Amino acid sequence: MATESSLAFGGNLGDPVAAFAAALIALRRHPAVRLGQLSAVYRTPPWGKIDQPEFLNMAARIETTLTADDLLALCLELERAGGRERRERWGPRTLDIDILTYGETAIDRPGLQIPHPRIAERAFVLAPLAQILPAKLIGGRTVAALLEAIADETIRRDDAATDRLKRLLAQ
Repeated sequence: MATESSLAFGGNLGDPVAAFAAALIALRRHPAVRLGQLSAVYRTPPWGKIDQPEFLNMAARIETTLTADDLLALCLELERAGGRERRERWGPRTLDIDILTYGETAIDRPGLQIPHPRIAERAFVLAPLAQILPAKLIGGRTVAALLEAIADETIRRDDAATDRLKRLLAQ
């Protein structure tokens, strides 16, 4: 049985839109994943470590028959294929893919925490997620309500990046 999940994509080095497209195409081709609704691409200031370029962020709904651990392994593999190097916490990256939700499952162990542990603090994650799953409950509150509580005008849709992503995915 497939589990509905959501993934967050981010990047601020190289060509994040191309990295998102490559990862999404790989997900679409994976036999245990069905790619669903995609959010727009958002332009967001850096979080945590602020002396770096702004990020592009988006979210995707998927259905998967992979276990949460196998989905994490796939996301890490896609990050590596996208040129991700883990040098510093919250540092710049070509591609970051986080599992935001995995059905209604809560997991809290070293290496895997679902829902993502800082999701309620991160408008750059909630804005794209609210576009595709506004009524999803996380910690007893909807994604839309979580976003409203920390709304941030510095997080804005990037229509040109969104259009480019759509073109890349249509090729």
